[in-house]
Amino acid sequence: MDGKALAAKEKGLLKEKTAKLPRKPGLAVILVGDDPASRTYVNGKRRDCEECGFYSEEYTMPAGTEQADLLALIDELNGREDIDGILVQLPLPNGLDSRCLLDAIRPDKDVDCFHPVNVGKLFSGQTGGFVPCTPGGVMDLLHEYGITAKGKNCVVLGRSNIVGKPMAALLLAEDGTVTVCHSRTPDLAQKCATADILVSAVGKTGLVTGDMVKEGAVVVDVAMNRNAEGKLCGDVDMETVAQKASFLTPVPGGIGPMTRATLMCNTYRAACRHLNVSPD
Repeated sequence: MDGKALAAKEKGLLKEKTAKLPRKPGLAVILVGDDPASRTYVNGKRRDCEECGFYSEEYTMPAGTEQADLLALIDELNGREDIDGILVQLPLPNGLDSRCLLDAIRPDKDVDCFHPVNVGKLFSGQTGGFVPCTPGGVMDLLHEYGITAKGKNCVVLGRSNIVGKPMAALLLAEDGTVTVCHSRTPDLAQKCATADILVSAVGKTGLVTGDMVKEGAVVVDVAMNRNAEGKLCGDVDMETVAQKASFLTPVPGGIGPMTRATLMCNTYRAACRHLNVSPD
């Protein structure tokens, strides 16, 4: 499944829609410290904004920045009418309370869907919140290839608040029968082998092998790892799993681009709400 192609398609549509708005959607990204991976992600988000015709601001702060200073910046951005989305790039340096900072973002500007209000809407089936970026990107990619979770056995590997838990919620909302597995799950291979749709978001190279995959299963690899040679890879052993899966996402070029495209979609929807216009 080609996430890169679908992400480009979605961003092209957003650019067309953005041109019709009274003003550009605005996204503010806060980066604390000098983590190389975080810098790469932030650079990608800036390019995405340019491609969609959005306005973006980046706040790069030293690793020693005080929590109070970050809260003050978020408070300022909360009050700005030209900023529709606020994103705090994770992980944060030691000593900073990420939960406190994420909770300080106004729910209507929480385009990463980390605020308890938006998480609560997701799990209770309410509308009006945002879709978590990575799980939302997975669902869009499945739909692009005509794959629905309805009536399917769905297995999610990983129980993080960023991917595993919201992924399970979105699959449940589409009438999938969902099993969430984690580091304490016994008989992992057996449970994976029951999956019609298998989503892996653990961060362990080579975790999912061909003998763990049901013939014809859809396999989605969310992880971004480095193997012993330093090459980017996911959790899935592509060579053996590709022989059994009906659909498989590559790493890179699968879910990564879709995550960023979903962030752009959320920012666009936030702008539409603030401007009181229809997103369609």
